[in-house]
Amino acid sequence: MATRLVQINMKARDDAALGRFWAEALGWSISSEGPGVTNLEPEGFVYPDPTAVCIDLVLSEEPKTVKNRVHVDLATTSPAHQTELVTRLTDLGATPIDIGQGDVPWTVMADPEGNEFCVLDSLYEETGPIATVVVDCADPHTMANFWSQATDWTLHKVTDHNAVLRSAAGVGPYLQFLRTPDPKTVWNRVHLDVRPYPADDLEAEATRLQSLGATLLDLPDIPWKVLTDPESNEFCLLTPA
Repeated sequence: MATRLVQINMKARDDAALGRFWAEALGWSISSEGPGVTNLEPEGFVYPDPTAVCIDLVLSEEPKTVKNRVHVDLATTSPAHQTELVTRLTDLGATPIDIGQGDVPWTVMADPEGNEFCVLDSLYEETGPIATVVVDCADPHTMANFWSQATDWTLHKVTDHNAVLRSAAGVGPYLQFLRTPDPKTVWNRVHLDVRPYPADDLEAEATRLQSLGATLLDLPDIPWKVLTDPESNEFCLLTPA
């Protein structure tokens, strides 16, 4: 048994408007499964597929109060492309920000609702527009151990600084757990969604994840499961598909 990282879930004060920003930023298409939910995926994409980690924006009145512990890094192919992308994103409503990153070759920005993301300066081959999904953590070794067993993604590197995973198919974005001194203080505004394979059982997979160190949260009246990883980051275990 294993899960697949299939999407990023992002709370939004205006899911439709924020969805339009990210669709333009990524060159992806927009759909909706109902009021208050905006779904983004590549044009012609057949969900789920490891070539992309999709984005679901969900309406929420909760304000953003702290730096997100999950963000995306956008890929570029050259310094000129990085400059062009930063300019285009600024025109779409993004803002360059300083989160204490210092003198770095990438550009840190915030989307129109203040969600942080980075525009990288280096080439990530065949990742698509999202090069990396980044999760802040205290111990990359712990996170690498849990997430490499929780999913079918391959562990490429683990150090005291970070851990890097990618789909076993060798396509799509990377998943990075980046060591940071900032403690987790609130429910994550952006979180990961994973999904079992079609033949697997939701309850059995939830039990397996708990045996690896996850904690099941008791949230009623939903068909999926909400858990936290060993560092208390919330994530959703969706129904098999």
